[in-house]
Order: sequence, then C-alpha cells, then structure tokens
Amino acid sequence: MELAAGSHIHLMGICGTAMASLAGLLKDRGYKVTGSDLNPYPPMSTQLENLGINIMKGYKAENLHPRPDFVIVGNVISANNEEAQELAKLGIPYTSLPKAMGEFIIESRESVVVSGTHGKTTTTSMITWVAENQGVKPGFLIGGIPKNFAQSFKNPAGNYFIIEGDEYDTAFFDKVPKFVHYRPKHVVLTSVEFDHADIYKDLNAVKEAFARLMKLIPTDGTLISHADDKNVMELRQLANCKNSFTYGFGKADFQAHVLKQDASGVQFEVRFQNEVLGPYQMAITGDYNILNATATVAMSKCLGFTQENIKKALESFEGVKRRQEILGEPSGILVIEDFAHHPTAVRETIKGMRKRYPEKRVFAVFEPRSATSRRKVFQKDYVEAFKGAHEVLLAKAFDQSKLEAENRFSSEELVSDLQKSSVKAQTFENADDIVAALKSRAQRGDVIVIMSNGGFDGIYTKLLKALS
Repeated sequence: MELAAGSHIHLMGICGTAMASLAGLLKDRGYKVTGSDLNPYPPMSTQLENLGINIMKGYKAENLHPRPDFVIVGNVISANNEEAQELAKLGIPYTSLPKAMGEFIIESRESVVVSGTHGKTTTTSMITWVAENQGVKPGFLIGGIPKNFAQSFKNPAGNYFIIEGDEYDTAFFDKVPKFVHYRPKHVVLTSVEFDHADIYKDLNAVKEAFARLMKLIPTDGTLISHADDKNVMELRQLANCKNSFTYGFGKADFQAHVLKQDASGVQFEVRFQNEVLGPYQMAITGDYNILNATATVAMSKCLGFTQENIKKALESFEGVKRRQEILGEPSGILVIEDFAHHPTAVRETIKGMRKRYPEKRVFAVFEPRSATSRRKVFQKDYVEAFKGAHEVLLAKAFDQSKLEAENRFSSEELVSDLQKSSVKAQTFENADDIVAALKSRAQRGDVIVIMSNGGFDGIYTKLLKALS
C-alpha cells in the first residue's frame, strides 16, 4: 500500500522495543505517528517521548479517533482487544510490524538479519557499528538501545539494512516468525533453544521456525552459524547459500582465541583458514560477548568490510543499554543491569560477572517476567543457572493470573532447590523489600546484577538511591 506524505500512522503496542523503533523510523520519514500501550516503561517510553511521539495509555476504542490513515498492530494485541475491535469496525487499513518493516523500510536493500535465542541485540549492534565505521551509512532496527547511537533505529542512507530477527510471531492475524518478513539475505544464527513458551509448543516447533529462515536465504546470500550449538549445526544444512561459515571457540571456520580477559575488557583473535584476524580489543567481556564479536568479525569479513574498520569498531563499541550495563557504583558497590531471563542467559551473565570480577561477591537479583520464565518449563534449569552467585534474591513471578496453577513458575521452589545446592537464596514480595535486603547485606567491593526483561517496579533507581 502507498502512504501519502504526512499520513497519520497509529501503532498499537508502541512501547515494544521493535515497535518503538519503527515509530521513530516512520516519524523520521515525515509521517504523523501516534501509539497506544498498556504499560509504558523506559528506555523505549523515554525514546518515544524524546521524539515527541504521544503515547496513549491503555487500549481503548477512542484511541482511533480522530481516525488514523493506517494502523500497525503489535504482537501483544489479541483479536478481542477493544482497540483491535474498533479497528475492524472502522475498516482502517492495517498491517503487522514485520510486514511494515519489509515493505516500507527494508525494500530491496541488502538485509542483514541477526537471529537466534541469545545474543541478537548485542550482535546486531556490533555489526551495525562496524558498518557505520565502514562508511556504508546503514539503516538499522535493534531490540535495545546501542550506546554508540542515540536510539534503537536509523533510516538507511545507503544500501544496507541491519535488523534483529526475532522468532516471536508477527501478529494475531499473521502467525509466522517476524524474521520471515525481513527479506533475509545475510543471516547470523547465534543459538537455538526452547523459548517463548506462550507460542511454541516445544523445541521442535522453535526449530521449524528457524528452518523457514534458513530456506529464505538466497544462493548469493550469507549464513554465519554458531558451531558450538548442535541445533544450529543441524539447521544450517537447510540453507542453500554459497557463503556459509561457522564460528565458535571449538572447531569452526572462524575460531575465537582469548588472549587476555580482566575487569578492563578482553583481547582476542580470530583464526580463519590460514589467516589470523585481529587482535581485537573490547571493553565488554564474557564468553557470550566474545562469540557475538566473532560472529560480527565473520559477517563483516563476508560483507567486505576492512580489518581496520572492524578493529576500530569493536574497540570503540560501548555495549547496549540493559545488557550488562553498569548503572553506577554507589558506596563502592557496583550495580549492573541485564536483560537475561532465559536460564542460559542467566548462567552466562553470572559466569561473565565472575570472570570479570573474580575477587568480588556477586549478588544476583532476578524477576521472572517473560512469558517463558513465568511458566514452569525451566523451573529446574534455573538451579544450575544461579549456582555461580554468592546470593540470589528472587522476586515473585510477574502476573501469573492467566496461567493454570500447575504451569506456574515458583520462586519458592527455586529458593528451596538452591538452598539444597548450598546457594544462599530468598524470595521477596516486591522491589522495595529486595532493595532493603541489599542495603543491609551488600558491602563495598560487591557486585549486584539485576536481571529482568521489564520495568521491575523501578528497582534500578530505588537501589542506586538506597545505596548512596
């Protein structure tokens, strides 16, 4: 559909990371943009406010009056949502976020899609920063705010569009993974595990989604896949592209070798065929970040970006907001925020903290908030995930009212299992109680890492204030 210049576009579910980014892309192109959301929270709500985009709180029929010219419906919206029903009644043309991205933004550009259960946001940010240093003026959409850019999106001035390819479904009227619409030509596949228990029945269903992506890569495209992940290695066989390479710490086409890692950062090199690429220096640490950077090196080399620009970009890469982001060090206590919610991500985050700060005690604070972490599916896996922490402080799971009792994750059960494994652990009713406990227990030289994929009742600012 052709949209006239200055058309009014309304986004339902505007505070989702990708939706807020699309809102910015559309506003930047001169459209009038409005949006609605149930629970706006930073950093996306702040980004939208800074762009002058009005957020209507709650989904209501009146949000579509005055009548917009076009509506983009987020995947949090169900068919029986009041605003969705008004949309149908008014007969306004609409689409989903991924379809709008493909048709209006990516179009016929070289589309670089970063996909996988873990590491998407950081890897997308890294590749984008290399492309920016290369001078190809890429457009991008990232599911977080990379610190090297002021926001999570940018309209392309050149021929590249780099996008985080989420496997979550598109919309209630379009039940396919988002990345199907992103016109994937160059793809990174970081990992494949069971996740999104609200839409995928089991691991096989997740693998089927990624199989679709593999088959969409054209023969003149590129696939960079993680060699240490057996599900990834199985799926990569389905791709028909000529340029297909693996990366990892073990046997791989692009093999990472760590030279040095401490609190100041990491130095590593990558061996490819008979070449030694690097050494690369980064301020961020942890095995997962080294793998993300190795995937970046591999894709950047395949796209023809120079070693000089890859080195320069990784050395100046500042990370992503909410991804192992240092919030402050009040009273000598380091407070770090991370988006981890899947057990693998929790384990790697804690492991990364232990490697970076080997002499410090690590307090792990966790809010089970994602659709999967609120369910029982990974109940036992979290026991292993938290084992590296000095102490674990668990919030009660976020809103489980729509889940059957036997399917609900239990913070109390996890605490009991952790205590049996000799890990100090305790549950708390709310963020204020966690802050009070940390204020009394944490000492100068400790590290507190807070893990949630939501607002967590403002715990971040509350804790910084209490500790100082």
